[in-house]
Amino acid sequence: MSSVYLVGAGPGDPGLVTLRARELIARCDVLVYDRLVNPELRTWVKPGCELVYVGKDAHVHAIPQDQIEDLIVARAKAGKVVVRLKGGDPFIFGRGGEEAQRLARDGVAFEIVPGVTAALAAAAYAGIPLTHRDFASSLSFITGHEDPDKHEFRVDFKKFAKLGGTLCLYMAMGQLERIVGELRAGGLAADTPAAVVQWATTPQQRTLFTTLGQLLEESTRAGLGAPAVIVIGAAVKAAKGIGWFQARPLFGKRIVVPRAKEQAGETRRKFEELGAEVLELPLIEIHPDFDKEATDDVFAELATYEWAVFTSPNGARFFLEEVMRRCRDVRALGPVKFACLGPATAREVEKFHLEVALKPEVATADGLAEAIIAQGSLENLRVLVVTGNRNRDNLPRRLEADALAIVDCLQVYRTDLTDLSKDASVEIFRTQGADAIAFTSASTVESFVQQARHLALAPGARRPLACAIGPLTAAALREHKIPVDVEAPEHSLDGLTAAVRAKLAKKT
Repeated sequence: MSSVYLVGAGPGDPGLVTLRARELIARCDVLVYDRLVNPELRTWVKPGCELVYVGKDAHVHAIPQDQIEDLIVARAKAGKVVVRLKGGDPFIFGRGGEEAQRLARDGVAFEIVPGVTAALAAAAYAGIPLTHRDFASSLSFITGHEDPDKHEFRVDFKKFAKLGGTLCLYMAMGQLERIVGELRAGGLAADTPAAVVQWATTPQQRTLFTTLGQLLEESTRAGLGAPAVIVIGAAVKAAKGIGWFQARPLFGKRIVVPRAKEQAGETRRKFEELGAEVLELPLIEIHPDFDKEATDDVFAELATYEWAVFTSPNGARFFLEEVMRRCRDVRALGPVKFACLGPATAREVEKFHLEVALKPEVATADGLAEAIIAQGSLENLRVLVVTGNRNRDNLPRRLEADALAIVDCLQVYRTDLTDLSKDASVEIFRTQGADAIAFTSASTVESFVQQARHLALAPGARRPLACAIGPLTAAALREHKIPVDVEAPEHSLDGLTAAVRAKLAKKT
């Protein structure tokens, strides 16, 4: 078994990380990572994992290369599982070969995990086919980064000019004038198509299409710099009409998702599929929280309830996990029927292979109460409402007062405020702002207001639109004097996503 893994982190988009890379990041004891590794990858580590930053910027190295190698070897010989996480692919302009040689010399077992290299990803996300039957049958990867103490290029760009095909230049922005001059001197025509792709595969991606002759002037005028990949060759002109990534409807927009981090996944995915940059503000933390005496009472009479009512995915998940822990058999639930507030909550119940009998058309507490009452008389029948510590009592009150049901409420989770004082996402929000905040419940509004001292926007930051998933969330915003810019007509994540998309499209 290896003790060191030289792992490619890909070009920036976490979705392009290999399954093997994710598995190793999740179980390593030490994560040694570079500057261009997406910060999200660091959240995949297990508790207690040691994080070591060894990033390099122009002439500024957090740790010199020989010391990086010393560190990796030392941790491995101390019995630690080490992941050396490198942007792109570890063996393409990443000094992974040097690190592998050092490990081999020192007798440390290691494994190489390839990654998607920057040129392949930048071209794909800019719509540039690097090879094409009509334009290019060869492909060259070339580094533009040279030792500053040398007075000549190690790479003979004049020869590459004569070679033809597609040229992909890494780390070349600082030497662009010199490289263009060498290529032109080698005979490459000034009208040869060229492109610069900066921050490829990320929401900050910028793409410039130009020619070799105009490459330096236009990239300087556009303010493009590292990290960037330069693509030169006839194949670049085939990109016309197939630049899919930056054409997505919310590309260039920043959407804030204020939820517990473990809950933000689905909301994040929906906005990211539309091209948005999603900034998670982990305002709250969700924890299981059962009162033992109350839970014992409910479980003693579990099969006597007519309905079990869930108003949130958390409540459904924690309650049903407790059923499986205590009873080991869903038949302990007896003939109880399940009612859920909204599709996300229903999906949590269905994960346990249980059928949801009722989902209201209007996803509000009143809508759920009316839908349950409409199913038939509840007089003297028992109803269990599963809640958290911040749930309102509208639903149980209506079931008792209007339907004469016998209602028991069981709290199964607790919502606490997160410490945001040193959160990187909060700093981005404060200094830069956003285009919209997607509020998915009244509790996220309450949390946002309670954390307001950490979230005050700096002068010049974009003021985001306040977007509510439904009427209860909108009412909570208005209660706190926050104007409601968007209220989703369909009270679901899909409805909220569509409403935000429509509003931002009009704003643009």
